[in-house]
Amino acid sequence: MSAQALWCTGSGTAEARLGQMGEGVHVRTLYSGISRGTERLVLSGQVPVSEQDRMRAPFQEGDFPFPVKYGYAAVGIATEGALRDRAVFALFPHQTEFRLPQDALIPLPDGLPPERAVLAANMETALNILWDSGAGAGDRIAVVGGGLVGLLVASLAARLPGAEVTVIDTLPDRKALAKGLGCAFAHPDAAPADQDAVIHTSATQAGLVLALSLAAPQATITEASWHGGAQVALPLGGAFHSRRLRIVSSQVGTIPPDRAPRWTYRRRLTKALALLDDARLDALISGQTGFADLPAAYPGILADPATLCHRIHY
Repeated sequence: MSAQALWCTGSGTAEARLGQMGEGVHVRTLYSGISRGTERLVLSGQVPVSEQDRMRAPFQEGDFPFPVKYGYAAVGIATEGALRDRAVFALFPHQTEFRLPQDALIPLPDGLPPERAVLAANMETALNILWDSGAGAGDRIAVVGGGLVGLLVASLAARLPGAEVTVIDTLPDRKALAKGLGCAFAHPDAAPADQDAVIHTSATQAGLVLALSLAAPQATITEASWHGGAQVALPLGGAFHSRRLRIVSSQVGTIPPDRAPRWTYRRRLTKALALLDDARLDALISGQTGFADLPAAYPGILADPATLCHRIHY
C-alpha cells in the first residue's frame, strides 16, 4: 500500500509522489515539521557521498542525492492496536499516513499539544548538544546562531540553575524570541567574551570563527552545525593554543559516550517530548502550510532565513 508523500526530486525541486506505507500500526498524520538546516542540504543535493549512509532518515525512501523521501518529525493519531486513538510522534518523513512497529511510535505526554510536538526531533538534537557541551549550573553560555536548534539549546541551557545564556545572531527579530526563552541576546559585534561554554549552531564559517573568539581559557566550543560538503577555515593560530581551547562535535546520531551505558534512543526521544511542555516554545513555529501546497512552497520555506520550524498540516 502507499500514501502521498513529499519527495525531493532534484536540486531545488520537490513533488508529491506515492510513498510506501510500511508495516505495523497505522498512523494518520496530523502534522509534520520541517527541519530547515538538514532538509535544505538534502533538497540542494549537498549530502556528501561519505555521509550518505549516516544521513539517512530512519524511514527514508530512495537514495541520495535524488529522488528521496526525507524528514523525521511526524505527529499523528494511531488508529489501531494498543495505541488506538493516541497521539504519537514518529521519526517519519512528510507523508499523509504510514505504518510503523509500535516500538517506533512514542505516545505524546498528556497535555502536550500535537501542534507543538513537531519540535521533538529538534529538541532531541538540542538535548544531545547540551550534553556534549558540558555546560553546567552557573556557567556563562553563548549560543552562536539563533535558528531553531540554537534557540532550543538556549532554552534548555537557561533552565540550568544560575546559568547566564546569551543567544548571538545577526537577525534582530531573534532578540524577542531569546528574551521570551529567558536568555540574553547580542548581535555578533557585541557578543560577550570569556564564556565558559560556547555552542555553535549557525552553520556558517563566520559563526564558528566568532565562537572561538568568545571562549574563556580552557573552555569548550561545541560545533553543532552540519556544513555538508563545505570547507571551513578557522584561525587556529593566535591564542587558540595558549588558551587551550577545545572544539568538539555534536551529532544526534549517537548518544554521548558518558551517557550511552544508561540512555537509549527511545529514552532520549521520550525525554525530548517531555521537555516540550513549555508553551513559550510555540513561538518557534514560524509558519504553517497544508500538505497539498507543500511541493510548491518547500524550496522557498527552506531558503528563507526567517524559517524556524515550519509546520505542515494534513
